[in-house]
Amino acid sequence: MIVLSERDVRELLDMESCIEAMTDVLAALARGELFNPLRSIARPPGADTLLGLMPAYRGGSSPAFGLKEIVVVPTNPARGLDTHMGGVLLHDGETGELVAVMNASPITEIRTAAVSAVATRALARPGAQRVAILGAGAQARGHVHAMRAVLDDPEIRVWARSLDAAEELARQVGATVFPSVDSALFGAEVVCTTTAATEPIVEKRWLARGAHVNAVGSCFPTTRELDTETVAHASFFTDRRESCLNEAGDYVLAAAEGAVGPEHITAELGEVLAGMHPGREHEDELTVFESLGIAVEDLASAELVVRRARERGVGTEVDF
Repeated sequence: MIVLSERDVRELLDMESCIEAMTDVLAALARGELFNPLRSIARPPGADTLLGLMPAYRGGSSPAFGLKEIVVVPTNPARGLDTHMGGVLLHDGETGELVAVMNASPITEIRTAAVSAVATRALARPGAQRVAILGAGAQARGHVHAMRAVLDDPEIRVWARSLDAAEELARQVGATVFPSVDSALFGAEVVCTTTAATEPIVEKRWLARGAHVNAVGSCFPTTRELDTETVAHASFFTDRRESCLNEAGDYVLAAAEGAVGPEHITAELGEVLAGMHPGREHEDELTVFESLGIAVEDLASAELVVRRARERGVGTEVDF
């Protein structure tokens, strides 16, 4: 078995390669080539933390099981730590042997932003230039790199509740800080919401005509970043219908208000990539990609990381 640290994973998993791996695995999921059940969440009574278990399976000539186990700690940024802490386990799908254990934080950060890049490439208006990043944490940083990987020299705008955090991120990545959400969204053709907001921070009236939104931060049914009007008026794409219906607060809370139903989900992103749905159909269309972050994305990332680790001699071999 090979053990890969956070530093190892960051060395091995570059954004451009991860974008292509996410493109391939989501299209394969749409074709029915992978198994991706809903994640399991354990919330201890009275605790503000939780444990999530995310399994996936790919069959074929080289079958594999993947499992991400992750603890979400909302207060970790104050400690200088990621909010998501845990590991990704990779098993041989034929023998069941544990092949690798690796740090989950960089995989979560990089593959989530990579999927947003895939969605942007598939759904945003051609020639999009102005990108608004809402948030200033690890996902915001990852999304800056992801947007630059698929857009031609974009203008990056940053807003966050903490001005100091926004200014620090902008300094690191060469972006411009905006003082309010509406000012950051004005004229932006691509929007990435990467916050821990529990109530909407994006209002439809602030969005440019024909904008594309990557909604990333709210992955629980009780929290949301988008107002109901944005959800109801958008062509609404997601990574997995089942996950969206059960876990996406942006959708679940709008549905609870009677604004949308299951038929409002236009398509899964993989269906667009596999040619089963055309994606954006006109220039003025508002598109939303609701990103839940699903286990097949971790499985594909882990396989890519392990393959490169073997090729480059990175990591620690353990007799398990």
